[in-house]
Amino acid sequence: MPAGLEKQPSTRRRSQKRHSKPMAEINVTPFVDVMLVLLIVFMVAAPMLTVGVPVELPKTVANALPTDKEEPLTVTITALGTVLLQKTETPVDQLVNKLQAIAQERDSDRIFLRADGSISYEFVVQVMGAVNKGGFSNISLVTDVGGPAMAQTDG
Repeated sequence: MPAGLEKQPSTRRRSQKRHSKPMAEINVTPFVDVMLVLLIVFMVAAPMLTVGVPVELPKTVANALPTDKEEPLTVTITALGTVLLQKTETPVDQLVNKLQAIAQERDSDRIFLRADGSISYEFVVQVMGAVNKGGFSNISLVTDVGGPAMAQTDG
């Protein structure tokens, strides 16, 4: 190439880059990734949010009851004979008063009674009486599924 014919850098390209508009689009991919991770975390954690008092429930072949809109109210009797209202330990003599106060604020009279299988039937019935006296007449007994079925006899 002759010395006088050297190419000058193009000023036209530089001016186009200086005047280009900023990109106004939002990159949604990271947002979607984070939302999917949160969805999976909540799907795994949701079953663990139920009442967490360990009780060996008796097994039965009965079907599960449909759920309500309100948070279910639960009374639990542990293997040691302690009574828990939701997760709070409650003396049996104070159970009626606490349930009456709760019954005034709830729309539903449904309550779930969970009792360890080793607790005597008499004590369970006494707690059921206290629950009924506290204003809850719709008492559902909670059991585990997969228990023995009653034998059918031909007679």
